[in-house]
Amino acid sequence: QVQLVESGGGLVQAGGSLRLSCLVSGSLFSINSMGWYRQAPGKQRELVARITSGGRTYYADAVKGRFTGSRDNAKNTVYLQMNSLKSEDTAVYYCNTIPARYSLWGQGTQVTVSS
Repeated sequence: QVQLVESGGGLVQAGGSLRLSCLVSGSLFSINSMGWYRQAPGKQRELVARITSGGRTYYADAVKGRFTGSRDNAKNTVYLQMNSLKSEDTAVYYCNTIPARYSLWGQGTQVTVSS
């Protein structure tokens, strides 16, 4: 059974950086792709970054060039490095598989960017 725990969120000024982590309990090797999702107040949850089992990455246009996803299979951890943060990046960030599994949604980690 796989469980996911996100961490690393916080309050940061616009232009700042944060690094999110997602610890995956259970084997990560059985998961093809991992994704970082976010949900802003009043908005639907959206996929912002995808990291394949081989480490290839794909990004939503809104974060391309600013966010970098990566994974360390030895540590069972997926990361999201977020640079040049904007107020519109304020959201709860989640990791999950791709496609997302309902049973794996965790509490997420809050990212708040002040302008």
